[in-house]
Amino acid sequence: MPVKDEMEARLRQAFSVQLLEIENESYKHAGHSGDDGSGESHFRIKIRSPDLAELGRVQRHRAVLAALGDINTRVHAIALDLG
Repeated sequence: MPVKDEMEARLRQAFSVQLLEIENESYKHAGHSGDDGSGESHFRIKIRSPDLAELGRVQRHRAVLAALGDINTRVHAIALDLG
């Protein structure tokens, strides 16, 4: 399963998602540090959920990264836009 699809499944399972956009930005980092050649090394996630709305900025980041689980260790970078 592509990493993007795995991210989406995990986030939808963990949160009541109102908006979810996941962009694979690996092509922007080709040849740079952290590019493992897989085409799945850098991602940007935009998510809106009432489950996250009441949390502080750091708590929101921690909650999303916890939901992603081991994906955090399998990709080089995940940029988060949590509103």
